[in-house]
Amino acid sequence: MSHSTSSETSTALFTDRYELTMVDAALAHGTADTECIFEVFGRRLPGARRYGIVAGTGRLLELIRDFRFGDPELSWLRENNVVSARTLDWLSNYRFSGDIWGYREGEAYFPNSPVLTVESTFAEGVLLETLILSVLNYDTAVANAATRMVTAAHGRPVAEMGSRRANEHSAVAAARAAYIAGFDATSNLEAGRTWGIPTMGTAAHAFSLLHETEEEAFRAQIAASGPETTLLVDTYDVEQGITTAVKVAGPELGAVRLDSGDLPTLVLEVREQLDSLGATQTKITVTNDLDEHAIAALAAVPVDSYGVGTSVVTGSGSPAAGMVYKLVARKDNDGGWVAVAKTSEGKVGVGGRKFPVRRLNGSRVAVEELIYVGDGPETTSARSELERPLLVQLVSGGRVDERYTGPAGTALAREHRAHILTELPADSARLGRGDPALPTRFAK
Repeated sequence: MSHSTSSETSTALFTDRYELTMVDAALAHGTADTECIFEVFGRRLPGARRYGIVAGTGRLLELIRDFRFGDPELSWLRENNVVSARTLDWLSNYRFSGDIWGYREGEAYFPNSPVLTVESTFAEGVLLETLILSVLNYDTAVANAATRMVTAAHGRPVAEMGSRRANEHSAVAAARAAYIAGFDATSNLEAGRTWGIPTMGTAAHAFSLLHETEEEAFRAQIAASGPETTLLVDTYDVEQGITTAVKVAGPELGAVRLDSGDLPTLVLEVREQLDSLGATQTKITVTNDLDEHAIAALAAVPVDSYGVGTSVVTGSGSPAAGMVYKLVARKDNDGGWVAVAKTSEGKVGVGGRKFPVRRLNGSRVAVEELIYVGDGPETTSARSELERPLLVQLVSGGRVDERYTGPAGTALAREHRAHILTELPADSARLGRGDPALPTRFAK
C-alpha cells in the first residue's frame, strides 16, 4: 500500500500538541532516542462491568501505517511555531520503526490488562499516544456495550443502526466494533464497504408519510424489494398496519418492524395477530431506543431480532473505555531496562515489561488474569498449559502484520471474541454492576 502524505489522508495531526513539544524537548536534550516501553491499560472497567472487549486494533494498525508528516502538516506546524526547525526536519522523516504487541482484537480484558505494548525510541512512541488512545478508547467502549447486548439477546440477531447518533467517522468505527462484539449487521454502508460487514435496512416512517396511504407505501416497497422485505408498521395504527402489510405481501411477508410503544406487550399482540392472519413465518424486529437492559426485558417475548442505535454508539453509558498510555520502562546509560511508574495517589502504576496470561482451571474456564512482570513479549509459551498467553505481535520493525487489518482482520477479531467468551466464568454475563469476572494479579 502506498503511503500518501496529503492532508486528507495523513493521521499525523490527529494528536495533541504536547506529544510534539515533548519530542521537541527530547531532541534538544538528547533523550529522544532512548529505548522505551509504553503500555496501554485501563485502571478499571467502565460502568463496573464484568469484563471488557478489546476493539479498534485493526483500524489502529492502518492509522499507524499512514502516520506521516507531509508538506501540508509540516507547513502548518511551521506557520504556527509549534516546534523548532530541527524537530520539523525530524518529523519529515518520521516512520514508526518499533515493535507493537497487544491483546488480540476481540479478546477480553480486565483492570490493568496490558492491552497494547509499544517498544520504540521515546520520540517514536510518544507521538502515537493520542492516536492510540482515541481509537482504542472509543472502539472498545462500543464493543463493551455491544457484547452485553449480544449476550442479552440470547442468540437473536442484533443490528447496529446508530450512525445518526455519532459523527460520520465514529459511525463507521462503531459499526465495526459492534460487529466484532457479535452484532450481525449494520445500517452504515461505508462500514460495509470498508470492513466487509453485512448491511441491512429497508424504509423509515418518511416513506410511509410520502404516500397517500400506508397501503400504497407498502405496495411500493414490496414492488422494489419483494414480499420478503421488512415493513415498518407503526407509522399510524399498529394493528391496522399489520392487517395492511399481510394483505399486500401475503403470508410470505418477511418481517414487520416496531419502533415505538410498550414493546413487551405490543410484541405479544403483534405475534398473535400475524399468526391469526396466516403469517406464521413473518418475523418481528424491534428498534425503539434499545440497550442491553431493554433487550433483556424482551427475552420472554417472541422478538426475532433487534436494531440498536444510540446506546451502542455511545457505549451505553460509558462512552470511553478509560484506557491510558504510560511509559513503563526505559533503558539506562548502560543499556539495561529500568522500570518506571507513576506514584501519585489514585494512579499508582506498575512499571516494567509485562507478559500477561489467562490462567485456566482444569475445565478450561478462566480463573485469573495473571501478569508476569519482567518477562518480555518475546516469550512464546506460558508457564504451563493452563496459562494462555495473551500477547501477539502486531508490528515488527515498523511493519504491520496485515492479518489483523482490513475486512479479513475484522472477521478474525469477531471469531476470536466468540471463541474466548466460552472461556469466561458463567457469571461474567451478568448485566448488573459488579466486580470484574476475573481478578488481576501481578507476579514476578
